[in-house]
Order: sequence, then C-alpha cells, then structure tokens
Amino acid sequence: MKIAVINEISAADKNADILKALEGRGHEVLNLGNTKGSDSPGLLYIHTGLMSALLLNLKAVDFVVGGCGTGLGYLNSVMQYPGVFCGHLLAPLDAFLFARINAGNCVSLALNQGYGWAGDVNLRLMFDNLFTPDAGSGYPPQRAEPQRQGRQLLAQVSQGTHRPLADILLSLPEEVVKPALTYPAFRPVLEQFAATDAGIRSALEKLL
Repeated sequence: MKIAVINEISAADKNADILKALEGRGHEVLNLGNTKGSDSPGLLYIHTGLMSALLLNLKAVDFVVGGCGTGLGYLNSVMQYPGVFCGHLLAPLDAFLFARINAGNCVSLALNQGYGWAGDVNLRLMFDNLFTPDAGSGYPPQRAEPQRQGRQLLAQVSQGTHRPLADILLSLPEEVVKPALTYPAFRPVLEQFAATDAGIRSALEKLL
C-alpha cells in the first residue's frame, strides 16, 4: 500500500512519531506535509484537506494519514471533496472498527488534544488495527453484507453530491489553492500523477 502522511503546521512536531509508527509494515510512505524544523511554508488543515483529496482522486496513493490539533478540522476539510472516506481516530478501537466496517481511504488524527505521555504508542497501536488484511470484513461478522452495501451506497452518494474535482479546483479561493498546490514536497507528486487526468491537468495549468 502507498500511504501519504500530510501534517499541517500545528502538528508538524508529531510528524516523526507518525512515520516511526508506520515503519516495518511493508508500506511505501510519502511524507508530503509539514515537518518539525522545516523552513517550508506552514500548511493549515484547509490546505492539507485539498492536498489529500487530490492524491486520492489521482490514485497517487491508496491511503492518507492526516490530522490536526483535534482531528476535527482536517476531517471536515477533507470530506468536502469527492472520493474521500475519512475516519476520526482517537484510540485503537476506533481504528479496528473503521477498518472493518467503513474500509475508508483516509484517517484524521488528534495530534495535540489528548496527545500526551505514550501518544506515540497510541499511534502504533492504532496503525496495528487500521492496516489489516481484514479491512472491509465487517464487524460483527453477521453485519458484513449490509456494511458492504452501505460502503457502495456511500460511494454513489459521494459521486452524486460532488462536482468533478477539476471544477472544484477552479472555484476555490487562491489562498486555499496556491499554498496547497505549490508546497515543495507535494508539487512534484501532484504534477507526476496529474499527467494521467486531463481535467485536473488542465485546471492546474490555469492555476499554476
């Protein structure tokens, strides 16, 4: 699995903890947001939500790990876009249930509120339960089929209630689009995968 980690500025100091908790799982990890001590521009959750949605819609990655101080700002931001199914994780049980019932493609972590002693251990335990071969298997088992149907219906709802992402890009305020699209670690990945999507490529040519 290819996973993007996209931290916003208030949680930049937790970036190293996230990367360490993802180690040894056999995933390819792209670290594309704010990091502690970096001199790159500060990203808000408004920016990281858009960046995450672009990566998922372009199929540049399979999964995005994001968040903010409480996890709620990023959750609201990223869920404004099509094709994103994000869970808000505070504890390993949240990850266990989200993976099996919702089988989404994005999670939002609370990286300041409640992030104290052994916060890094909590991250590792959440990832133990999130990245599992049992994703989408259902819980409890007798609910597996209606939960599968629910995921399919939600995907249809997302498609029906959103405009194409290329159109959305062109309608967003410049103060949202420019910091996200030009972020140094993110831009090369975006440009590489945008080449496969004519609509998004055209939008980027107008914006950049």
